Amino acid sequence: MKNILSILSIFLTITIAAQKPNHDQWTTLLNKHVSTAGKVNYKELKKEVSKLDDYIEDLKKNVPESEWSSNEKKAYWVNAYNAFTVKLILTKYPLASIKDLNYDGKSAWDYKWIDIAGAKLSLNDIENKKLRSAFKDPRIHFVINCASYSCPVLINKAVKAENIDEILASQTKKFLADKTRNKISADKVQISELFKWYAEDFGEMLDFLNKYGPTKIKAGTAIEYLEYKWNINE
Repeated sequence: MKNILSILSIFLTITIAAQKPNHDQWTTLLNKHVSTAGKVNYKELKKEVSKLDDYIEDLKKNVPESEWSSNEKKAYWVNAYNAFTVKLILTKYPLASIKDLNYDGKSAWDYKWIDIAGAKLSLNDIENKKLRSAFKDPRIHFVINCASYSCPVLINKAVKAENIDEILASQTKKFLADKTRNKISADKVQISELFKWYAEDFGEMLDFLNKYGPTKIKAGTAIEYLEYKWNINE
């Protein structure tokens, strides 16, 4: 009997440790309220905020463990960043821009309100510590969304371990080919200010642009940066 109880205890421990958040909840909301162009219907989404809250609670209860794969951890934090950004917008919606949010002098990105594993995190903490520093993958910038017009679009499905590499590559290419956000030709380059803010992540910029961009750029071509538009992405 003791042996059976011991085996059962071990089984339950392994089962609990293996739990992962159900990202399909997030996909369901995104499919319903985000267009293929990344436009968010915040008005209708706000009516289902309880479902978003359920997903957020699932994220909080099932945080990355050491045995998770790198892709599982990366997918978790990408989805968390986007879900918490949407939640923050909904708490004050309607509003014209995420930059209008202010929390005792702190911006939407510096406000520490996200409670995960006993720590208070900000959106910047997730982006800079959980994603940029942890994975050193510049393509991450094109799957996290800051709820603004000039941001890489919010894709209308959750990122998962099994599809994240494909999505990272495709969203990077789509962003660079989007002429409303970047204007790239062989001898003229005008790109999002995002590349300026995070230049260290991209290494040799022309090499990165040639790898993922819509056309090959001539060596020595000067780079200009387009003004970022912060109006809300609805």
